[in-house]
Amino acid sequence: MQARRKRILTGDRPTGRLHLGHYVGSLANRVRLQKEYECFFIVADLHTLTTRPEKPDLLAIEENVRQMVLDYLAVGIDPQRSAIFLQSAVPETFELNLYFQMLISVPRLERVPSLKEMASAAHLEAMPYGLLGYPVLQAADILLPRAHLVPVGKDNEAHVEVAREIARRFNHLYGETFPIPDLLLGEVPTLVGIDGQAKMSNSLDNAIFLSDPAEVVAARVRRMYTDPQRVRADIPGRVEGNPVFQYHEAFNPDRDEVEDLKARYRSGTVGDVEVKGRLIEALEALLQPMRQRRAELEREHGLVERVLSAGSERARHEAQATMREVRRAMGLYQLART
Repeated sequence: MQARRKRILTGDRPTGRLHLGHYVGSLANRVRLQKEYECFFIVADLHTLTTRPEKPDLLAIEENVRQMVLDYLAVGIDPQRSAIFLQSAVPETFELNLYFQMLISVPRLERVPSLKEMASAAHLEAMPYGLLGYPVLQAADILLPRAHLVPVGKDNEAHVEVAREIARRFNHLYGETFPIPDLLLGEVPTLVGIDGQAKMSNSLDNAIFLSDPAEVVAARVRRMYTDPQRVRADIPGRVEGNPVFQYHEAFNPDRDEVEDLKARYRSGTVGDVEVKGRLIEALEALLQPMRQRRAELEREHGLVERVLSAGSERARHEAQATMREVRRAMGLYQLART
C-alpha cells in the first residue's frame, strides 16, 4: 500500500496583487514542491479583517481574491494537483481556532514581533483582539489539513512557531493528533522594495508585481535605489546592500554575468544604466511567461470560481475529518454534527 504524501499548507491574504517578494518568499517553493507534497493553498480572506475591517476594504476582497488566484495559476500552481481554497468557506476553521485559543497565553502572543509591525503599518492606535490572535487563527489554518510543511516568508516565521507550540500542547493534553509542522523559508526570505528602505509591500508603492506590464517593470527598475555615494559611473560603487544587486542575486540565473557586473561596479567601470538594464532583461525572462499565461487564464470565464469551489470542497472534507479526530481526542466527540 502506497504511503500518503506529506502535506503543505501556506497562502496569502487577498490584499492586492502578488509581487516579486511573494514569489521568492514562498511561491517559487510552492510550485517546486507541489509534485512531491499534497498541497493546500489558502486564500486567507478572514485574516484580512485583522487589519482592514472597514467596509471599503471588505468590498475589495472579491476582486483581490480573483487577482490572487490568477497570480497563483500564472506562476505554475496546478489546481489539479493542489487545492486552492477560500478560508471563509471552511467553517471548521472557527471551531478549531476557538479550541486553540485556550492553549496559549496573551503574553506569549504579545512576544510575536510581526504583530506590532502589522498594527503600525495599518496605523492602528491599539492592538485589536483579532490581530493579537492572528497567529492562533493561522495555526488553525495550518493544522486543519494536518500539514507537515509550511513554506512562508520570513515575516511569518514566528507565526509558524506559535502553530508548532500549539500542536505540541494539544498533543500533550489530548494525545497525538497533529504533526508538528516544519518551516520552509524561501531562498530570499525578505526582498527589499525598490526604494531600498523597507521590504517589498503592496501598501508602500515599492513593489514590482507579477502581473505588471513590461514597461512598468522597466520603469520601476530604473527608479531603484542604488549606491547614494556613487554620482558618476567611473566612481567605484558599493555592491553590498545595493538593492539592484540583491535583485540580480535573486532573479538573474546568469551567475557569470552577475559576478562580472559586481566586479566592474566595484572598480567603477560600469554604470547603473547597464546594471539596471541587465536586471530588466532577467526579470522579463521570468515574468513574460507568467504574463502570457495570465492573459490566457483571464479569458476563461468562471475559472477562478471553479478552482476555488473545487479546492474549498477538498479542504473542507479534510477539515471535517480533522475535527472528528479533535473532538474525539478532547472528549467532545459526542457533540459532533459531522
